[in-house]
Amino acid sequence: MTDEITRADPTRELAAKQNVEALEHSTMSGDNGQKPAANLMDPAHRVLVEKSLKRKLDARCSLFVLIYILNYLDRNNIASARLKGLQTDLNLDDTQYATCLSILYVGYILMQVPSNMFINRIQRPSLYISCAMLLWGLISTLSGNTYNFTGMVLVRFFLGFVEAAFLPGALLIQSKWYTRKELTTRNAILFCGNIISNAFSALVGAGVLSNMQGVLGHAAWRWLFWIEGAITMTVAISAAFILPDLPHNSRGFTAEELEIAQLRMVEDVGEADIDGSNQGIFDGLIMAVKDVKIYLMMLTFTAYVVGLSFNAFFPTLTGTLGFDYVPTLLMSSPPWVFSCIVSLLNAWHADKTQEKFWHITGPIIGGMVGFVISMSTLNVAARYVALFLQASAYAGFIVYYSWISSSFPRPPAKRAVAIALINAFSQLGNVAGSYVWNLKENGYRKSYGIVTAMFGLTIIGCLAFRAILASLNRKLEQGELAWEGQPDVTAHTAEMEHTDNPDEALRMRKGFRYLL
Repeated sequence: MTDEITRADPTRELAAKQNVEALEHSTMSGDNGQKPAANLMDPAHRVLVEKSLKRKLDARCSLFVLIYILNYLDRNNIASARLKGLQTDLNLDDTQYATCLSILYVGYILMQVPSNMFINRIQRPSLYISCAMLLWGLISTLSGNTYNFTGMVLVRFFLGFVEAAFLPGALLIQSKWYTRKELTTRNAILFCGNIISNAFSALVGAGVLSNMQGVLGHAAWRWLFWIEGAITMTVAISAAFILPDLPHNSRGFTAEELEIAQLRMVEDVGEADIDGSNQGIFDGLIMAVKDVKIYLMMLTFTAYVVGLSFNAFFPTLTGTLGFDYVPTLLMSSPPWVFSCIVSLLNAWHADKTQEKFWHITGPIIGGMVGFVISMSTLNVAARYVALFLQASAYAGFIVYYSWISSSFPRPPAKRAVAIALINAFSQLGNVAGSYVWNLKENGYRKSYGIVTAMFGLTIIGCLAFRAILASLNRKLEQGELAWEGQPDVTAHTAEMEHTDNPDEALRMRKGFRYLL
């Protein structure tokens, strides 16, 4: 199994020790007029600096939540538009409508890996995400200008192509700032944008579709695309000034805060979060495709996404309760609010316990219970409760993303590709899911059977992945393996640590364990 862990090489260890020792001897201290190193700070002062750093970082990364809301609104508002005549006006049959949904993920899949490889190599990822957001907002507005199947398919393809930059990029940026003990909760806050958008899109859809029909001679569903696209472009401009860049160059932080930000990442894994200077553009991709763990995560995550495909049809599924379209849209919101609360609590506890498997499979099992209820009864109250359970399955989805980052921690080039590759491949689940929900008989009973099976496969995949990581941890504990660092990365690690003992950096690396 290829990994960034390899068998201990005495020659490499000796060279690493010499690099660390040489750098320590040359390290400047407060005695020669320079600021003391971050790890030589008074502990109380470091706590204050770290609190200030995280407060600023949390505030700026909170914009990711709003961006994700808009990202998902622009992607999924077609479901609300369908309730007010989009399918009829464009003369789409059910298969063509499903194709309009699924074609977005073709562009989404194609662009994710190249986009994240690019983000990992640039110094101002905030500008890149801002420009991508401005462009997808423009494309989204064009959805309201389509008049046939061909036009909608083209717009949806390019929308997915450009939107692909956001989620893997946001996850990568957060993984460069937050430690493994913090990342799941922060990812949960980010994904609340996804969850809230499911509720918010229903509310926005209800407002626009109820009041904009015939305004200036246009159908209400066209106004839905125009209004939401314009909001996205407005927020995109502010994103360039608010989003953080990298821990060594981001604006709005003090020099001490930036040094602490870099040191935190060294302490978390035992190696500086930088790529070796001898690594080429495609080295991260090559390392990723050689790692069998990535393929297991890709297949498992794809099954998970198929199981979660109900979200694109949530207003339609809520419509099976028998209410008019406005009450249906309004009733679609509470399950997602509940899901958001469950997700935050689940992520917080996952960070606190540093456990992944049960925090993923627990919500999945809850979702499976919801599917079974929907298949077993036509009772309105029971089916509405089932929608709450189904929506709460997203809580495990969030923890899964942080499991990706923590399982491929270094080098960042490989982590960038791993995040994008797993997320991109999983979108095939959305493509398949677009057709799963064409089986309308008996309240979508066959569709619910398919997604229940997919959740079962997800649990099996997670169990296999956990077994692989547990095996690697046992080898680490037995001292059979050691971290393989690039020489210049080792040097930067020693420089950030300012250790007095030349063996300390190597001990930190050997102390690394995968999170199960």
